[in-house]
Order: sequence, then C-alpha cells, then structure tokens
Amino acid sequence: MTGRIVVIGVGNPLRGDDGAGPAVVEALRGSVPDDTVLAVSDGEPGRMLELWRGADTAVVVEALRLHESRPGALHTLTATQAAGRATGTASTHALGLGECLALAEALDLLPRKVVVHAVEVADVELGTGLSEPVRSALPALIERTRVSVRQAREGNRRRRTSGGAASP
Repeated sequence: MTGRIVVIGVGNPLRGDDGAGPAVVEALRGSVPDDTVLAVSDGEPGRMLELWRGADTAVVVEALRLHESRPGALHTLTATQAAGRATGTASTHALGLGECLALAEALDLLPRKVVVHAVEVADVELGTGLSEPVRSALPALIERTRVSVRQAREGNRRRRTSGGAASP
C-alpha cells in the first residue's frame, strides 16, 4: 500500500452542471495536503484507470443525471454502489463511472477504497456555469470531499502505526 490519495473531478466545465467535479477539484487546491493528487478527467475509462493507478484511495466527484431528478441533491456511493448503477442513469458521460469501476475491478486495478461524491444535475447543455441548485450544493460537496481526504489520511496513518504496509 502506498498511502496515495487521488481526488478526481469528473466532468466538463463547458457543459453546465457537468463542471461540478472539476469545480470541486479547483476549490480544493491549497486546502488539502500537498501529497494529495488532484486531477480532472473527462471520465474516459482508460484515463481514469491511469489517474488512480497505485492509489490506496480514490475520491471521485461526479455529476449525476437520474430519472427522478432532484437537482443539487448530494449522494455518496461506494465503488460497488456506483458500479451497480444502470448504464446511462448515473453518469453524464457516454461510458459511465459504473462501467469504469466494473472494468477496473475486472482488471484488478481498483484502489483499495473508492468513494464517489456526486451531485444531481439540472442542466448539462453546452455553456459554462453551474445551475443555481448545483452552485448552492457546491460548498457541501467540497466539504464531503475534504472529509474523505482527511479520513483516508487518518486510515493510512493508523495502518502505518499498526504495522500495516502503508507508507507516507
């Protein structure tokens, strides 16, 4: 175990609320430990797998489009929950996060822990800027992500002091 923590903001800031993940990553710059990897991804599975390669913890921040939409509603999912989402219901991208996680598991490339923080979207049409419901939910989404980073660091520290394989 490396102790490496990666935060990936998935989305496209040029598609309205799909920019929520990248916005969270930008907000975290300078407010999480320097060894935390902060990255933005368009969600393409090959790039996602590369971003979290060798990480103990991956925190993914994503925009969700659900059939019964509640724009601005926040969700926290495990890798299993996210992978179990039906194709096309949970992601604003062609190949969803669920498929990416299933692929990573099949290839044995899944980090030890994956946490997905997501916000339900109102608008993913071309254009910059978040809708009011998503913009209002952003501080809570940022805080959830920050807490996940802190919990991952504490878990790494406990494993190191208890003789686990994690390193600084």
